[in-house]
Amino acid sequence: MSDPAIRVLSVTSECAPLVKTGGLADVAGALPAALAGQGVEMRTLLPGYRAVLEALDGATPVARIPTLFGGPGRLLAGRAAGLDLLVVEAPHLFDRAGGPYLDTDGHDWPDNPERFAALARVAADIAAGRLGDWRPDLVHCHDWQAGLVPYYLRRDKTGVPSVLTIHNIAFQGLAPMARASGLGIVGADLDKEGVEYWGQVSMLKAGLVFADRLTTVSPTYAEELMTPDFGMGLDGVLRARRADLGGILNGIDLDAWSPGTDPEIRPYKTPRGKPANRAALRAELGLPEAPGPLCVVVSRLTEQKGLDLLLEALPRLLARGGQLAVLGSGAAALEGAFRAVDDPNVAVRIGYDEALSHRMIAGGDAILVPSRFEPCGLTQLYGLRYGTLPLVALTGGLADTVIPATPATMARRVATGIQFNPVTAEALGNALSRLCDLFAAPDLWSRMQRNAMAHPVGWGPSAAAYAALYADLTGET
Repeated sequence: MSDPAIRVLSVTSECAPLVKTGGLADVAGALPAALAGQGVEMRTLLPGYRAVLEALDGATPVARIPTLFGGPGRLLAGRAAGLDLLVVEAPHLFDRAGGPYLDTDGHDWPDNPERFAALARVAADIAAGRLGDWRPDLVHCHDWQAGLVPYYLRRDKTGVPSVLTIHNIAFQGLAPMARASGLGIVGADLDKEGVEYWGQVSMLKAGLVFADRLTTVSPTYAEELMTPDFGMGLDGVLRARRADLGGILNGIDLDAWSPGTDPEIRPYKTPRGKPANRAALRAELGLPEAPGPLCVVVSRLTEQKGLDLLLEALPRLLARGGQLAVLGSGAAALEGAFRAVDDPNVAVRIGYDEALSHRMIAGGDAILVPSRFEPCGLTQLYGLRYGTLPLVALTGGLADTVIPATPATMARRVATGIQFNPVTAEALGNALSRLCDLFAAPDLWSRMQRNAMAHPVGWGPSAAAYAALYADLTGET
């Protein structure tokens, strides 16, 4: 069998199902299989968190690393969850209770800059051929945690090209300037044309400046990032690199999210199967029968997600006989506010439960995603797949994936959900009223459900776009 055309090292701080805090993990976990059919061999480099090391099957030491930001380490190779992994085993950096970025009290690990600089340093050394026999043709870096990889590759003159994908520009990997030399950043690279960001080091900015190509997870978000409203202070950097920036939509795992085979639900292939799941979900959550739509939220509970706006607009839904079921965790104030809603038609589960998320999306009539900004979003894609109509803000990937119910789209029989703009409580309340109007017209609602379930949400087109980008950068076209 001939060698794959392109070897890619994917560098990420999380990867589903091994370690996950958000959509980045889902993307990193899905890309290798999606790209395999495109002639791409992808290996994923991860920090050696406890959960990753425990899951690693047949771990083989690749190289010893005598010193790595405060202690020794090793590079391990192995497989887990169907993924070919390279893992940075460095107990002084990654063998900790808590999450990937936060301690058990919910605070950032104070040495996060060094922890993820170590990940980046190992990635660059793999690319340079200094650690093991496998060497990639290209390195695909994800978010600020891999932001120093393009910098190290360029400064080491490895000649290996890099792609940086921005999953959420709100997280920028900031560190005091006094720690720059310890991170291996020196000289002119510390000025405003390099990694400096308002007197600090920004690891994300390092990637934006030094990567050969930049992508983000939807075409609309790529455009939004070049504006002051969405660029989080980095819009000027991105405008300067406009020619190198593009948006490639995320997809979802069609096997893991399949209403016809999902073991967590009563399987169905048409909208006619949803009422049984709605009844089961109401029974599970203690919700009564109701004449209006059962709306679900599966999300981090943060203001970015617009869930404070949902609390304000909620009376509009309840007044029309609608219901709300919420699954998620996040800001303590929002968790408390949702818990405090005293209404028999509202059910709140704080925390995260993967199986329950499937049952909620299958049992809900609509899924609400009122985000102030949303690079791509995955829950609206799950909703489409399950015929659970998305009600979304007109932003980022939500704008790119949901066809809004307008007179024109309804006449053409193509609508798959509802969009609202501006992102305010009043506009959201109006959208909820529109949702209830549509739900009260069974023929229209059923047609939209069928449209939603037929809408393409898999990785096929996006994988092809990534493969074409890799080929362009490596000269394989």
